[in-house]
Amino acid sequence: MKNNNTYMDKVYSWGNKWNVFMMIILLAFPFLISIIFKAIPDWNGLIKGLVATAPMYWAVGVVEVITYIPMLGAGGSYLSFVTGNISNLKLPCALGALEQAGVSADSEEGEVVSTIAIAVSSIVTTAIIIIGVLLIIPLQPILQNPVLEPAFNQILPALFGGLGIVFISKNWKIAIAPIVLMLALFIFTGLGAGEVGIMVPVGVLFTIAISRIMYKKGWL
Repeated sequence: MKNNNTYMDKVYSWGNKWNVFMMIILLAFPFLISIIFKAIPDWNGLIKGLVATAPMYWAVGVVEVITYIPMLGAGGSYLSFVTGNISNLKLPCALGALEQAGVSADSEEGEVVSTIAIAVSSIVTTAIIIIGVLLIIPLQPILQNPVLEPAFNQILPALFGGLGIVFISKNWKIAIAPIVLMLALFIFTGLGAGEVGIMVPVGVLFTIAISRIMYKKGWL
């Protein structure tokens, strides 16, 4: 237990430091660009834009912290929130690694497995982006080939479909409610791919609420 406390203390300490450091870098970039190119933004328009959009992201940010941390663990969450693409990349990698290792995210082993999986995912993603930037021009004719276009559109559905089968098969009763909710929302409300990141936390909270009701009624 002593070693675990020491490890977790370091996770929280370095995680907080790097998150603050990255926040400063992200906020400093637009300010430096404005100063270098003398392109001061229209503050009136900026404030109006923030008033219209910021509250949604604040709500999503709070919900994501509540829903993702139990699935990713402390170390994995710090890495994920800094590197981004949680629902598309980090969460599937972490869940897949935990599934293969046969451990849960709230265990000591799961904490380590999830952190390593997300770290490797971040490194691989960065390496692929670098390769993509270097080869984007030579590969452009291939990537823009109409024959391959349908395949690119199915990458995320294939990824989440493979993960979904694994977890749905464990307890199909819990899976019914969120599947019906998401299908109804995306079919009848016109939501698109851009809203997927927002709907994941909503689906998680909805699933937890429905699962609790089903548990109390003795259906699970």
